[in-house]
Amino acid sequence: MPIDFNPPKQNFLRRSRRLPALLLMVSLAGAGLVTVTLIKENRQEQVKAANPPTEKTAPPEAPGKTIKGSIRAGDTMSSLLGDLFTPKEIHELAQQCREVYPLTKISAGQPYKLSLEGDDFKRFTYDINYDDQLIICRDEEGFAVSREPIQYRIEQAAVKGTITSSLFQAVVDSGESEALALQLADVFAWDVDFFHDIRVGDSFEAVVEKRYRNGRPAGSGRLLAANFTVQGETYQAFYFQDGDRAPGYYDREGRSLRKAFLKAPLTFGRISSGFDMRRRHPITKQIKAHPAIDYAAPTGTPIHSVGTGTVSFAAYKRYNGNCVKIVHPNGWMTMYNHLSRFGKGVKKGTKVKQGELIGYVGSTGLSTGPHLDYRMYRNGKPVNPLKIKSPPATPISRANMAQFRALVADRVALMQKQAPEQNA
Repeated sequence: MPIDFNPPKQNFLRRSRRLPALLLMVSLAGAGLVTVTLIKENRQEQVKAANPPTEKTAPPEAPGKTIKGSIRAGDTMSSLLGDLFTPKEIHELAQQCREVYPLTKISAGQPYKLSLEGDDFKRFTYDINYDDQLIICRDEEGFAVSREPIQYRIEQAAVKGTITSSLFQAVVDSGESEALALQLADVFAWDVDFFHDIRVGDSFEAVVEKRYRNGRPAGSGRLLAANFTVQGETYQAFYFQDGDRAPGYYDREGRSLRKAFLKAPLTFGRISSGFDMRRRHPITKQIKAHPAIDYAAPTGTPIHSVGTGTVSFAAYKRYNGNCVKIVHPNGWMTMYNHLSRFGKGVKKGTKVKQGELIGYVGSTGLSTGPHLDYRMYRNGKPVNPLKIKSPPATPISRANMAQFRALVADRVALMQKQAPEQNA
């Protein structure tokens, strides 16, 4: 039977009518699948939005802790840090601090701050003085040790006062601490004898630094300028650094206040006996030369060399008691008698600087009470210390004179704008 390769058209048309229906069904099924897929994906996105993936975070750091206090009598670094370090570590720390600030020098009353991170050491800060602090931190090699300046906010303020009983009292009455009295005495020590010259009615004006630390008053800083009127004569001082030279004090004309000799070897006290070549000795009652100035002061009062020189004698003498002699340039020699004890390291051959501590007031030897017998000699001959006029040191250089004069104008203007004195 022959094979029919041309099927009847009726059957083809019947199949053609079924094809659109089939395509429609397939399309509807595909659309449904897409719709289901979109709905599923949309639901997944909603779930993701409602529950975002959590990131892995580092565990929280241990809470920090700061311990503040003041060094107490008997405290050591072992007692302060013994719970944090082994004895070996403390020994290594002490060795490392030796060149920066020896830990054996920590003093009672000085503030410190210990910072911890959890139970671990982080930082130790100790106030060495009003200017510097010791900082100890941990590092990879053990410890990082440094001596750094304390950060202050500095303001300038003007003060004034009139002496009614003493310079100390006048300064306190002006609202300042007694430290300002010591600063004034140091600055004018070459021109004013604070034993002999000061009188009731004398006055001072000054510009000082006011320090603030962490928003709180932290005392006064440097004395920037001052006028000191003594018995009608006014002395002036302005703090200035002339180029590479060390900072110092100068008068209004730029002349240095520093001179070859201080006016007195003590800061405060009173003259109990003056320079007299025919004085009746209070013990022997004999008329004898007294080429000296006697300063009455409590036992233990510090004594300072009036000038730079070399100690030629430091020992006990029968009548002079503990005695120090210092040889100065140009044939000058000074002598200090009746000391209770010598300054540390003071012995024959010791080099001393002007203002350096050489001993303490006492009553050794032939003496009626605690005082300093102070003498000066020029080429072997006695000289009255109260009548010495020493030449000043190097003045302001020409290169910096304009800058100095501008500074003086600013300081003087600030003193003139100051509030009325509080003890008036």
